[in-house]
Amino acid sequence: MFTPVPSSHPQVFNAKTAELLSHHQVEINQSFPKEGWVEEDPKEILQSVYECMERTCEKLTQLNIDISNIKAIGVTNQRETTLVWDKETGEPLYNAIVWLDLRTQSTVERLINKTPGRNKNHLKHKTGLPISTYFSAVKLRWLMDNVDEVAEAVLTHRAMFGTVDSWLIWKSGSLSGIPISGCLGDQSAALVGQMCFQEGQAKNTYGTGCFLLRNTGAKPVMSDHGLITTVAYKLGRDKPACYALEGSVAIAGAVVRWLKDNLGIIQTSTELEKLAASVGTSYGCYFVPAFSGLYAPYWEPSARGIICGLTQFTNKSHLAFAALEAVCFQTREILDAMNQDSGIPLTQLQVDGGMTSNRLLMQLQADILCIPVVKPSMPETTALGAAMAAGAAEGVSVWSLCPEDLSEVTSEKFEPQINPEESEFRYARWKKAVQRAMNWETTEPISNGNGETSIFSSVPLGFYILGSMLMLIGAKYIAGQWRFSVDVLTVHERRTCTLYEHG
Repeated sequence: MFTPVPSSHPQVFNAKTAELLSHHQVEINQSFPKEGWVEEDPKEILQSVYECMERTCEKLTQLNIDISNIKAIGVTNQRETTLVWDKETGEPLYNAIVWLDLRTQSTVERLINKTPGRNKNHLKHKTGLPISTYFSAVKLRWLMDNVDEVAEAVLTHRAMFGTVDSWLIWKSGSLSGIPISGCLGDQSAALVGQMCFQEGQAKNTYGTGCFLLRNTGAKPVMSDHGLITTVAYKLGRDKPACYALEGSVAIAGAVVRWLKDNLGIIQTSTELEKLAASVGTSYGCYFVPAFSGLYAPYWEPSARGIICGLTQFTNKSHLAFAALEAVCFQTREILDAMNQDSGIPLTQLQVDGGMTSNRLLMQLQADILCIPVVKPSMPETTALGAAMAAGAAEGVSVWSLCPEDLSEVTSEKFEPQINPEESEFRYARWKKAVQRAMNWETTEPISNGNGETSIFSSVPLGFYILGSMLMLIGAKYIAGQWRFSVDVLTVHERRTCTLYEHG
């Protein structure tokens, strides 16, 4: 079963067979202090890791496996979830700001306004990234500007900043003498776990969000179509770094949680597939789940979620189908951009992540992409990739990454079952819905046209309201309907003045 919530989830693999031997999972609570804000407690994250490791080792003992046989530990994590801690006390100075948090939208808009031509890609040639709420740097900027403890720690050189992996490693070090020898961001780990070591190979991970990476080899490729350039992995001190093109979708599995917790149309995530399959169509309903804006290829934080194409016949089953289609359409947008950047269309897509247990979703994905979708029998390739990196590290060397030594992976292939014309028609309608979702929110103040905030922007409206009130008073006076009183206005005039006072 797929549950789209954050968690700690240690898994133990056999280095020779890649078999999963033991695992345990503990969910991590998220808090939402304000609209668009998403936080996690760093201490809870750390405690959940310790608890999971203890339970995982207990299960190994029950299987008569000696925990002394564990040779190395690999860490993988949400990459942009950001926190700052005091290096002297070891205490976090604020909650971890989660990757899809939107509080930095005003920071992003302010930075973009300072670039020539208000270009969000102004730094892309240096970083590979657009200026976006998604990435950690603007989260750090917000923390420095808004949290006194962080600002003070920065000034006194006590602040440590990083993503969750750096926090865990800094706090844990070597666990019971077992070295932490591998560390990969979750999507890079999935690329390794899918064994996409050749240039041109790609995988898509379906979790809370959706992340498609394509290996571009030892040379970084800058995207002209809304993708980001990222380091895929570096597996060894003397090995070259490999790069990837990446497309990120903010809301994939999270839409399942929204349908369950916010709308209440399902009780468990597994119900979604049955509900959608019961109708087999969205009946012309299209759902753009831009709850946190839109990521690749638009990078538009002002977008918001929209459901369109509703009729009196639309019911919750059609909405469930539209939600699954939305995940597939967003992946299609990224794949199209990736094909344009590389010049070589992808002929099949390797997939992983919890949502891949939804067979209807996988079939829809193949139909909308018009290429086969290949799912490995073991969907948790992210953890596998971290284990492979740790086992292959210098000084550990219990896991060979040579292609001839890698274990054969059994998989299931989903072939397209609709004609390309139907796929293109549905995709075009989706693109139309996306345009409707754009430019809903902004934190920018009213401008006087010169790029400066103006308190006089409401003066014409004020003159209009005042003039209207005077004309009304004059008209009533002339008509003999106005009665002066030493007391107060009648209820009617009081209401009239109130109406005009508030516009």
